[in-house]
Amino acid sequence: MKQNVLITGTSTGVGFETAILFANNGYKVYATMRNLKKANALKTKIENDQLDIEILQLDVTDITSINAAVNKIINKDGKLDILINNAGAGFAKTTEQATEEEIRWVTEVNYHGVIFCTQAVLPFMRKQKSGQIITITSVGGLVGQPFNELYCGAKFGAEGFMEALATYISEPFNIKITCVEPGGISTEFMTSAVNKTITEGQLATGEYVPIFEKYMAGLQNRANQNENSVYQTGLEVAQEILNVAKTENPPLRVRTSDWAEKFCKLKTSADSDGTKIVAQIKESYL
Repeated sequence: MKQNVLITGTSTGVGFETAILFANNGYKVYATMRNLKKANALKTKIENDQLDIEILQLDVTDITSINAAVNKIINKDGKLDILINNAGAGFAKTTEQATEEEIRWVTEVNYHGVIFCTQAVLPFMRKQKSGQIITITSVGGLVGQPFNELYCGAKFGAEGFMEALATYISEPFNIKITCVEPGGISTEFMTSAVNKTITEGQLATGEYVPIFEKYMAGLQNRANQNENSVYQTGLEVAQEILNVAKTENPPLRVRTSDWAEKFCKLKTSADSDGTKIVAQIKESYL
């Protein structure tokens, strides 16, 4: 029987590429997205290539929606082998300028969504004594960056959640935990994040404006000069996710590019893949 995999946020970008790549590598894929009206591109790919992918509605900010999707998979297959927490939302804005609604939104999507999806699958993985949870975080989950503090805070939270979970879930229940940490990605996600930042009156205001303009100019300059070294394609990141899924004993943390490794080096040099800290915590507490 095929291993099955539930992937969140598959309408575009990394999630879209991951769903297709896993299906092409022999997995049964449940590709989920908040808005099924955005499923046309994936439906066309499924039909043209005869892929074993079923599209389900799942909003990571809605617990009822999450549980409905997970229960549908369990009722159909009797198991769930892999959860890929991919759904996310970019956001760059000063803390002073961000509204309460925006702060709650970026936290809900990038942090609470990871918790709620993981919470939904854990009882089944624990009962079957096997499973894998792969969470797509970011180099922003390790290194804070200007005007990204709300996004980074949510990603830091997701990293801390997965790290703590790994200290007591992995061995007794055979549930593997990994954070996949991309740097820049040339996908609709990146375009959406930038557009959301520079349109609809969301530029920094007041004394922050010159700092923000310098920040944006630096981003654009680095992209223009080093596009191939800084930005990966969605497919390249998807391949790294597949590599994690195929690894017998995957590490807690995986960066997806040389650029990401260099960017995080000061934070990761003592324990590049997170295995040392997990071992130390187990020794200290368990």
